[in-house]
Amino acid sequence: MAEQRNELVVVITHGIDHELSSVGFTIANGGITAGLGVAVFLTSAGVDVVRRKASDTTHVQPLEPLATLVRDFVARGGALYACTPCVKSRGYEQADFVEGVTIAGSSVIHERLLRGAATLSF
Repeated sequence: MAEQRNELVVVITHGIDHELSSVGFTIANGGITAGLGVAVFLTSAGVDVVRRKASDTTHVQPLEPLATLVRDFVARGGALYACTPCVKSRGYEQADFVEGVTIAGSSVIHERLLRGAATLSF
């Protein structure tokens, strides 16, 4: 019998101006609480969520503030990736991002998918 993998990949394409970024991080944190290994892959405007101070003023009630959701996700062991081409197209560099962000291509997500990870997209 194949070993069951308990992984979740959350793809977030929306930035700080859309409630779906907060929803995505809330679900990602919930996945960690449920015992899943969780990776968030930020693409398109999603990479803006993890720029230093960018999400500090985003708070979608009744959820936690977005900056808190991101900080908690990383502190609890979540893997946080920002899409390399999306980062480059915006002129960002590693120093522009909060602690815990890895700039990476989609192969980091493909590896998880090949292991059987579930996926959600926001």
